[in-house]
Amino acid sequence: MSEQSAHSKYEFKKKLEELRTKKGRGTELISLYIPPNKQISDITSQLRTEHGQAANIKSKVTRDNVQGALDSLLSRLRYVEVPENGIVFFTGAVDIGANKTNMETTIVEPPQPIITYRYHCDSSFYLEPLEEMLRDAKTYGLLVLDRREATVGLLVGKHIEAYRHLTSAVPGKQRKGGQSAHRFQQLRLIAIHEFYKRIGDAASEVFMAVNHKDFEGVLIGGPSPTKEEFEAGEFFHHEIQKKILGMFDIAYTDESGLSELVNAASERLSDLDLMVEKKLMQRFLRELVSDSGKAAYGEAQVRHNLSIGAVEVLMISEGLRAERITLRCPTGDYENKITKDFKPGEQTEAGGQCPVCGTTLEVVERADIVDELSELADQMATNVEFISTDFDEGSQLFNAFGGIVAILRFNTGV
Repeated sequence: MSEQSAHSKYEFKKKLEELRTKKGRGTELISLYIPPNKQISDITSQLRTEHGQAANIKSKVTRDNVQGALDSLLSRLRYVEVPENGIVFFTGAVDIGANKTNMETTIVEPPQPIITYRYHCDSSFYLEPLEEMLRDAKTYGLLVLDRREATVGLLVGKHIEAYRHLTSAVPGKQRKGGQSAHRFQQLRLIAIHEFYKRIGDAASEVFMAVNHKDFEGVLIGGPSPTKEEFEAGEFFHHEIQKKILGMFDIAYTDESGLSELVNAASERLSDLDLMVEKKLMQRFLRELVSDSGKAAYGEAQVRHNLSIGAVEVLMISEGLRAERITLRCPTGDYENKITKDFKPGEQTEAGGQCPVCGTTLEVVERADIVDELSELADQMATNVEFISTDFDEGSQLFNAFGGIVAILRFNTGV
């Protein structure tokens, strides 16, 4: 994914998170999805009809809010030029607390084409079509097995999820007294075959439920010769059997084996965003452990190295939500910049007193820290990568390193 599209995705995701927090008191919030081929005249005609019908709403407050939202939309549609992917309007009286509402409009240009026109009125904005655009649909079936147990899962985009865990009734290699060796071996082979059949049925059921166009294929992990026996026996549904991409030696066959399988198959999956991100984080961790001086983490350290052009790759967690706030004394005696985390839909509080004169400090500027660092990186020809929190190293970036790390071009001694 290009740096620009990765940043656009971050901004799009952040905007949806903010819209998700907005609520109306009744069915007063309007979501209007306009595909690129829809005639604006047809839309304004429908909205005028809706405006007339809203006059029948019993509650005066709700009636006024709905008609106010429709008036706002109608006035905006006079001048709108629909982009090639379409456009979405979110308009309505948003509850801001203290028994007050505020008429707000958010306009979103989607990253993918809108297929169908939709007018939706509810107490929250209708976001499902846009949220679906964020979903990385590329899906791989995962199966890890030995003769004792098996785990079935899916790799969807960057997220691994276990679906089924099976255990076997295959007897150990030591036979009980009174059984002939031949008879015991026959029973054991029958039990193995039955277990493989159960695995095949369970895995096929999970994999067949995936949208056909999204399903890339199946990865199988386990010890030899178990996985080879399973593959040769064709225990999958015939449509799934044709989609086996490879088999990989791994040690674990419980849920942790699914992550081990994805790591073992890294070359086969090398074009996935997940593997690109994993390799970058692993490279950062190697630099950190080797004490080469070419790893930086934490906002202050990374910001300094960015400012002197020392950063080769800036890695930012997709989960990072923080603002850089500029505080200034009204007398002009003091100015300071601080960084504070924020939740979508909330504005961070800042203030405090001037250490020089004791006057309450004023907030004179707010900037999203991701936008600010990305802009600084662009000026220094630094590559910016956004890292998902859906895998171990990505989660570590967010939780252990504050969501900001960098691989440096050279040791700066900082």
